[in-house]
Parts: sequence; structure tokens; C-alpha cells
Amino acid sequence: MTVIIARHSVPGSDAEQFADRLGKRVARRIDDLEESANMIDFAFNSSLLALRARCIVDPRAAAVETWEATVNAMQLGSALFAVTGVSEGSVECRINRKLRTLRAIGPLPTADAGNWLTAFWLAVICRDQMRMTQLCEIPLDRLRSPEGQYDEYVYHWVDVLQTYWLQRPGIVDKLIATIEASNPEVARVAPRDLLQGVLYPPINLFYRFVRKDEEGFSPALADALKLHKAYWTLNEDRAADIDGSIALGPLAIACLAYDGELPISVESEYLPKHLLTRGWLGEFPT
Repeated sequence: MTVIIARHSVPGSDAEQFADRLGKRVARRIDDLEESANMIDFAFNSSLLALRARCIVDPRAAAVETWEATVNAMQLGSALFAVTGVSEGSVECRINRKLRTLRAIGPLPTADAGNWLTAFWLAVICRDQMRMTQLCEIPLDRLRSPEGQYDEYVYHWVDVLQTYWLQRPGIVDKLIATIEASNPEVARVAPRDLLQGVLYPPINLFYRFVRKDEEGFSPALADALKLHKAYWTLNEDRAADIDGSIALGPLAIACLAYDGELPISVESEYLPKHLLTRGWLGEFPT
């Protein structure tokens, strides 16, 4: 039996025009990167906004424009870590259907663990194994921020995902450490409702995935989406925020499960269907 989790209504009478404007803004910022990549983190943030705006008007990701927005966000997220990983020379990055030469800029505070997770989720959703590998080869120490910016479990979580993808030993112990450190009684930086509603559910889902828990994965996915919805509808300001239009982390883990042939009996506009089922894969070079 399929469980359907309805997405909350995100206000906006001109959503289509808003998405189009954002898409054009992202394209301009991408072109500007060839002159200077110093603002690549702003371009990445704009692309995430554009992706979420597209998913409001196209909740199944049935239009190629939504796939383009997803790919652009994925490419910018990976490029953020490529240009900040070296201080001299240049790197070649395919962004917005074009191979571009971007000047290396060296470390940026925004090339951190939080943006790493977002970039990795996007690479998983786009099934871009090369970028997944490149992201997972980034040393964990390079992603550390000043104390107090992230809870320690975030670094454990990045380590788990890198260990999984690169097939390194110790994933069980690392996953246990992540779960223990993300307990609200242990974590101190992230607000409790954000931790329980948005940040922890992908960890629980991944636990079900690596155990190949066919019976437990879909109920955990449904719970993750219910928690996502509860967080983003707590008050009017959150309900109006387009950041809640998709559940990026749960979507990425669901993509791993789908590709691993775990049965998924949950449908939701928080999980755009054609992104989950890789319906656009191969549409154009990414």
C-alpha cells in the first residue's frame, strides 16, 4: 500500500514567473564565474533557491527546466569545492551545459560541512558518481568550521557518507557515533526542532538503507517527510519559505534506496517523482 504525504501549500501567486526570474539570475551568475569565481557560493545559494522554486511549480519534476535547475545546483555545489580546494591555477567545471575554466580561489568559509552535505545530496539525486567521488575524497579537516558553527555529529555524518561511497572500513562504528552524537541531549548548536525535523531524519533513513531494511525503509521515509512538513509548517513564516518545498536529504537517501532496488511505498511532492526515479538521466551531458 502506497502512503501519500501531501506537501504543504507554499504561498505565491506568481510562482512560475518567480522561478523564471531566478533561473535567469542563476544563468547570469554562472556566466560571471568565468571572470571571477569569488562569488561562487552566492551562485550556489541562488541555484538552490531556483531549484526549490521550480519544484513548487513542477512538483513531479516533469519539465526539463526543473532538471536543468537540479543539474545547475549540483554542478555549482561541486564547483564550489573544486575552486576552493586549490589556491593557484584553474579548474575546469561543466556548468549550465558548458565546460568552463574557473580560476582557483583557495579556501572559503562557505566550503564547509553543511554545504558539502547539500552538494553531495545533489550529486546523488543527479546520479553523478564522478562528482560523488570527488566530494568524498575531500579531507574532513578541510570542511571543519570554527567551533560553535556545527555540532560534532555533522562531521561524523560526512565521514559516514565518505566511508560508504569510497568503501572504506568502519562504517558501522561511524554510523553509531553519528547517531549518538546527533541525540538532542548531546547536540548543542542546532535548534532542537531543526535537528529532529530536518537534520536527523536522513541519518535514520541511511541507517535503514545500509541495513537493506525493506520493511523499515518506507515507514522511516514517511516519518521523515511528516517531520519535514511539521517543521516547515510550524508558523506562517516557515510555511511561506520555499526552502521547505522539497526534502533534499530524504530525497537523496531515497534515490540510493531506489537504485539499490529497495521497495519504496511512499509518494510525495516533497520527493519529486522524476528526480527519484532518475527519469531525466541522460537528457544532456552533466
